Amino acid sequence: MNTKGYLDMELLRFTTAGSVDDGKSTLIGRLLYDSKSIFEDQLEAVEEASRSRGNEEVNLALLTDGLRAEREQGITIDVAYRYFATPKRKFIIADTPGHIQYTRNMVTGASTADLAIILIDARNGVVEQTVRHTYIAVLLNIPHITVCVNKMDLIGFSEDQFEAIRKKYLEVLRKIGAHAEVNFIPISAKYGDNVVKDSDRIPWYRGGTLMHLLETVPIGHKSGEEGDPMRLPVQYVIRPISDKFPDYRGYAGRLASGALHIGERVRLLPSGLESHVKAIYQAEKAMESAFAPASVSVLLTDDIDISRGDFMVSVGQAQPQVSQSLQMMCCWFNEQEMQLNKRYLIRNTVSETVGVVKSVDYRVDINTLEHLEGVTSLKMNDIAQVTLRLAQPMVFDRYVENRTTGSVIFIDPDSFETVGAGMIVDG
Repeated sequence: MNTKGYLDMELLRFTTAGSVDDGKSTLIGRLLYDSKSIFEDQLEAVEEASRSRGNEEVNLALLTDGLRAEREQGITIDVAYRYFATPKRKFIIADTPGHIQYTRNMVTGASTADLAIILIDARNGVVEQTVRHTYIAVLLNIPHITVCVNKMDLIGFSEDQFEAIRKKYLEVLRKIGAHAEVNFIPISAKYGDNVVKDSDRIPWYRGGTLMHLLETVPIGHKSGEEGDPMRLPVQYVIRPISDKFPDYRGYAGRLASGALHIGERVRLLPSGLESHVKAIYQAEKAMESAFAPASVSVLLTDDIDISRGDFMVSVGQAQPQVSQSLQMMCCWFNEQEMQLNKRYLIRNTVSETVGVVKSVDYRVDINTLEHLEGVTSLKMNDIAQVTLRLAQPMVFDRYVENRTTGSVIFIDPDSFETVGAGMIVDG
């Protein structure tokens, strides 16, 4: 494979979700197998494991079930990331668990996805976990949802049953209020129908295969696009003491969105001070421009007091919000319940401050989508809208506008565990 071509290829991140035994691991195994993205020794190991388990055929799900407990139980427990490529694109797959108690794992795995594959067992249709996973995909602002109706071979490839599932799922989307692009594909992951190769057994389906869709779907969240507002959270101030760089003062960070150009007028937040970009470096290479998600070091024409956690933005573009009060959707990760007015460390990009949850506006019953009020704490895997009060002003965008600058994590100050994640709704 041409190395430069591979490095320049587009990258699609997608996640798979569905109820237990819907066939997520089998589907990913089929994608890897039929696209020739596994090594011979991996296939031999899977064949041997299949024989030892008494399987009549090669169990492709074993390609992704990495934990011993997963292999023994035949279920997915942790988020499994898999990497593969075709001549057209590179892919990162997040295989997320189907059990209700692993909701937090799906939130983690889907947080950077451009596309979500929702698997539905053709025999069972839309179930509670289908609603749960769809709600999370919509909550995380994933722009493309692909519904794979699996195990079509077990219902005789019935077009009527497929159409009934499609209509039921669209009702769920309307209830959630989703605006994502949705595609429906009838498949059999076990036998490969419509996964990588077209199926002769489903003549009534005129759409392309799942692989065709993955290779051609427009990739959302292209944060390096010229029209996106520039966001550069400052991670580190570089002051080398050397003869080569006697007066060098660089502000290093990773562009969260947009583009940065020499000569551009920039504003530092939360101070509000302004300057112009004098130089841009990637390592020691001088650049005229840089695009997200590049890591850069920026020199300014003015000597300004800047430190870690400050935000550099373009003066002529839409500005982020600065506030000590945040309203956000929160998913709780920890066994210890979230408590009102307890101090948590709140981290957004590279900035960190102390915050307390002042109120739980409502908790979402994921199965019915009902908003439950009067809630005073959150248990593990709960999803709710909360109001947060911070010790210091935070610079942010709404999550629907920028996933990077619009997300936060909650850290327990005693154990330093990540106990929750939030998607900012407003300030």
